[in-house]
Amino acid sequence: MGNSQASPASASSSRFVMASRAFPKQELDGLRQLFASLAAQSQTGGRAISRPVFLEYYGVRGRLGERLFQLVAKESGGSDGVTFEDLIITKVSARLNPIHSVVHLVVAREGSDMLVEWIEATYGRGTRDEVDEFIYQLCDVTGDGALTRSDLESVLASIHETLFAENKEVEEGSHNRTFEAFLNSAVFSEDAEGVSEKCMSLSDFRNWCILLPSLKKFLGNLLMPPDSGRPGFEVPLLHYPENVSTDLLLLNKEFAWHIGGGFSQHEVQEWKLLYHSSLHGQSFNTFFGKVTNGDSQTVLIVKDTEGSVYGGYASQPWERHSDFYGDMKTFLFKLYPQASIFRPTGANKNLQWCAINFSSENIPNGIGFGGQPHHFGLFLSANFDQGHSFTCSTFTSPPLSKANRFRPEVIECWGIQVRGAQDEKLELVKGTVLERFKEDRNMLKMVGLANASD
Repeated sequence: MGNSQASPASASSSRFVMASRAFPKQELDGLRQLFASLAAQSQTGGRAISRPVFLEYYGVRGRLGERLFQLVAKESGGSDGVTFEDLIITKVSARLNPIHSVVHLVVAREGSDMLVEWIEATYGRGTRDEVDEFIYQLCDVTGDGALTRSDLESVLASIHETLFAENKEVEEGSHNRTFEAFLNSAVFSEDAEGVSEKCMSLSDFRNWCILLPSLKKFLGNLLMPPDSGRPGFEVPLLHYPENVSTDLLLLNKEFAWHIGGGFSQHEVQEWKLLYHSSLHGQSFNTFFGKVTNGDSQTVLIVKDTEGSVYGGYASQPWERHSDFYGDMKTFLFKLYPQASIFRPTGANKNLQWCAINFSSENIPNGIGFGGQPHHFGLFLSANFDQGHSFTCSTFTSPPLSKANRFRPEVIECWGIQVRGAQDEKLELVKGTVLERFKEDRNMLKMVGLANASD
């Protein structure tokens, strides 16, 4: 597999030999071609990828990009830049990729032995502990061994610059408010020698990533080919009337990116504003008419009179029922003052609630998520004038509001339209081997080899 040039006496070369076995020959050859192309642009005599070329190709801005280059290049000392050995070793340790593996398993059952081998190799890349450790080190942008709040501020600033800086709709104040909410969900429990502020332990960091799955997806896929399909890099497109000011909306693109991290699908998504209480009136009947004419998947967001913002993702249409319904894709979330996502635990199937015009006291009229009747994880009464939120075993979620009972000030609902899912499935089944492996194909496109390989 082209490993003979590595010296067995070198520890890094031994790691390269082991790491290279995690890739099928076709993918390793593609990576070799990519490296050769980037190294040729780097004025290093083809020995390494220079820092400017590396940062331009992977497109990660700010201090996070600098830290990524530093970690990838450290195997060889980084004097010239990133060597081929650096790239292969880091790709193995930095990314566990079960998403691709699940897709390829479905195709493998069509009878391709090569795809079965790919599955095994993909799962062989980096254990979860290795991936978590790499991402944890990556977020320590100063490289001093202490992950502090200022490090996380730099990480979030880099994410903003990478994903949102070109979006003129995102105002600086909105950015600050959004990422303040992300930081507010972080816990710093560790003392570090020579550091005055509390630091984040690896356990703290893992818990933070559970609450912010988009963050984990973004950080875990930085070394994927830089196209719009990188998990964690997709930002939903928000559609709303032109005469509606963004100041009126509870949702911005950064909060949508956060919520989207809880979805199981990874297709490009377009979100359409279906209902807003300030535009359509705080009326349950109007809400119900708007959302039942919209998409089956919706995001419900509430701002209460205390200023807290939270809501739920409903994977099934809002329909009249006398009991709970829905599926395990449903989840609750917080947006402000803390940002978090709470997924179903499997403790029960009490996921969505939509009761209209029932006269029984045991069937409260309104919409909700999780928990029990009269004791929901999140509930809005049919009059839209009051609601409640309790600790909920359905999602292991705390009360979303400051007090269990709240008064809604703004209610907003977005319909989710998923594009490209069917086309992607057809391409996986009918395409050539290169077409099936989207990552490889995009990589080859970057070096002008895709058409020659068809």
